[in-house]
Amino acid sequence: MDLDQRINRVIGQLKGIQRMVKEKRECSDVLQQISAIKKAIDGLSKEIVVSDMCEFLPEKDVSKVEKMIERAINL
Repeated sequence: MDLDQRINRVIGQLKGIQRMVKEKRECSDVLQQISAIKKAIDGLSKEIVVSDMCEFLPEKDVSKVEKMIERAINL
């Protein structure tokens, strides 16, 4: 997924949470959305780091580096 799309998704999710809070929605619903945003931000972080690092790596090492970065982000 394109970085702009990922960023726009996070922005949309944050605006959704803002609406939910104003509407005084259930705490569990808001927390579920916050969890989704955390995952989206983790995905965005991974994409940014992978795209930056992969500029300097041979193509054959890209998937190995992606897995390493994903493990580090999920710590």
